[in-house]
Amino acid sequence: MSHQAGFVSIIGKPNAGKSTLMNALVGEKMSIITPKAQTTRHRILGIVNTDDYQIVFSDTPGVIKPHYALHESMMHQVDGSIVDADLILLVTDIYEEFDETDVLKKLEGSLAPIAVLINKIDQSDEETVKKKVEFWQEKLNPKAVFAISALLGHNIKAVMDFVVENLPEHPAYYEKDALTDRNDRFFASEMIRAQILKQYKKEIPYSAEVIVTAFVEGETLHRISAEIIVERDSQKNIIIGEGGKMLKIVGTYARRDMEEFFQKKVFLEMFVKVIPDWRSKKNYLKKFGYE
Repeated sequence: MSHQAGFVSIIGKPNAGKSTLMNALVGEKMSIITPKAQTTRHRILGIVNTDDYQIVFSDTPGVIKPHYALHESMMHQVDGSIVDADLILLVTDIYEEFDETDVLKKLEGSLAPIAVLINKIDQSDEETVKKKVEFWQEKLNPKAVFAISALLGHNIKAVMDFVVENLPEHPAYYEKDALTDRNDRFFASEMIRAQILKQYKKEIPYSAEVIVTAFVEGETLHRISAEIIVERDSQKNIIIGEGGKMLKIVGTYARRDMEEFFQKKVFLEMFVKVIPDWRSKKNYLKKFGYE
């Protein structure tokens, strides 16, 4: 039998559960998951391999109206993943008030087959789920509609089977042992950013970026240095906390996550740096990996 391979893009609004879905489908912790919206900033590929097929899943930033150059870059990544897609999984959730105009606008030019995934059904009732399914069948006439709970794994196998059935015949795009297109530095920075999202409130997580400045791999120990970039001195003070207390908490939890992920001991040092309005400056965004 011939080999199948394809790009499957996971699209939707912030907080619909795209990252949870991606991690459930790939079976690895690729994407940050927090209760806050706009957690994913980069397009992250998660690759599933068997002898017969290779699925390249893309977790994408949630579709928003851009307010900063950073947001514009995030939306370009969404556009790129739609153009590349052999198949699109549109993730909506049970709470969504039938207002997906921004997302549908992005999908207008795409010729890829679409499946709609209604997420978080574990928090709903049968009647509401049924209405949602009917709405999407009428609105989009997609190839399939699935009612799922990405968190509890409900109906994930059915989604996976659907994806495999609809993959084009193609040789593998990546090496068969590849899990992602991202390197270890990227995952280290995302683990620190996940802790910033969890430990701080209001605008702090959205004003912060994490850059890994050094990553030295050892047999039993990785030595990692990182800079947390913020936009104002007041934010720097909040990140550090009284007597360095908050930064220490972030470092402790991030280091634990890294040790679990890399299966090595980790020595982590972090510094906080102020770059005024970095989210609006194209030169810094480019330097930080946003194209």
